[in-house]
Amino acid sequence: MRLSRRQFLKRVGASAAAAYIVPRTALGTPERAAPSERIGVGIVGVKKQGREHVQNLLGFGDVQIVAVCDVDTAAREAAQKKIEQQYGREKRDGRYTGCATYNEYEKVLERPDVDAVLIATPDHWHAIIAIAACRAGKDVYCEKPLSLTIREARAMVHAARRYGRVFQTGSQQRSGAEFRQACELVRNGYIGDVQTVHVEIGPCSRPVELPEEPVPAGFDYERWLGPAPWAPYSRLRVGSYYDDGWRRIRDYSGGKMTDWGAHFFDIVQWGLGMDESGPVEIVPPPPRPELERRWLASLPTRKLEGAAATPEDPSWGLTYRYASGVEAVKDGWNGILFVGTKGRVEVNRGYLRTWPESLQRVTLGPNEVHLPESPGHHQDWLACIRDRRRPVADVEIGCRSATMCHLGCIALWLGRTIRWDPAREEIVGDEQAARWLDRPKRAPYRL
Repeated sequence: MRLSRRQFLKRVGASAAAAYIVPRTALGTPERAAPSERIGVGIVGVKKQGREHVQNLLGFGDVQIVAVCDVDTAAREAAQKKIEQQYGREKRDGRYTGCATYNEYEKVLERPDVDAVLIATPDHWHAIIAIAACRAGKDVYCEKPLSLTIREARAMVHAARRYGRVFQTGSQQRSGAEFRQACELVRNGYIGDVQTVHVEIGPCSRPVELPEEPVPAGFDYERWLGPAPWAPYSRLRVGSYYDDGWRRIRDYSGGKMTDWGAHFFDIVQWGLGMDESGPVEIVPPPPRPELERRWLASLPTRKLEGAAATPEDPSWGLTYRYASGVEAVKDGWNGILFVGTKGRVEVNRGYLRTWPESLQRVTLGPNEVHLPESPGHHQDWLACIRDRRRPVADVEIGCRSATMCHLGCIALWLGRTIRWDPAREEIVGDEQAARWLDRPKRAPYRL
């Protein structure tokens, strides 16, 4: 077929135009960044807390969840389905199949499209995965408590600094305006000299023996145990966040002491200006054998995950002493109460109370202490990934808060006062207690 020059150019122009028609989403929208501008995230652990992180990250237009990992096949497939359904709504045909699933976290770290990793596994896995992620050049969000041991927490700080990674600890209260305001009032002396701080936190974990049960199909129990000592499978051992599950067992967690302690002691540290230090002495309450006996007898039927500190809790009265003379006491207060020589500040999620009440209306001057304002915990992490700042709950902060929690457990487990050097991060004059700074890991797992 013979074409005139004009016809030829017209057809070539039409073909070129067709070749350059691209989907609207490929160029980005006000709600959704272009694919090349999105932060690729892999999520390791997608059960209770992990599911919440999936839901939150799906709401950010500058994030793409590209992989999920869990040792429970049903959990990871459910997360994959949710993610792909959400992203499929952006497609003209309503279909999206770009979220991979893995049983092993190492495969997530191998992916070049994963820029950052969010870790929401049981505590005994945190350090191994986080340090490996730093080595692989991934930024990290790790749920609290940061670690299972004090030495693990310090190793995580070293890894983040050595490899230049942004590392957010999941202590979300650092992003709460009410907590920031409370700590600013304390730091700027509006309640005078701080004398005591009171917190509400539940008990420590314990050794637990459970009867063996068949491992469910699709659940990699050997991988779930990982670096922890071998123990027979039990539904209660790997139970959910709110059940009598792994969090109450010493091999995997420090219990509610490290769970909620990582939130509340974190605010104690913030308010006292001790983010890079800590207490010097940890004093357990006097032995109460009968109370301890009744408490242990109640464990088979007691839902410890929902139990706050009460006078029936043998850890009631645990006291932390700072070099300044300030004492932080675990005594069941509803939230956190700072008591000073001129006033008091009480704070918990969603509320702030002060004595006198007028302190709530204080406007800080330009030369006073202004603590970092966070746009939201995930938002802060993502913004820091882009501009390479340290986030509001940087790994060093998570390390110091977790250390405070672990020291409380050591004092309670041994039933004696622990003396701590926060500069050297050493237990002073107690070789037996110092052995709890770390724990052996089951082969072949190591940091």
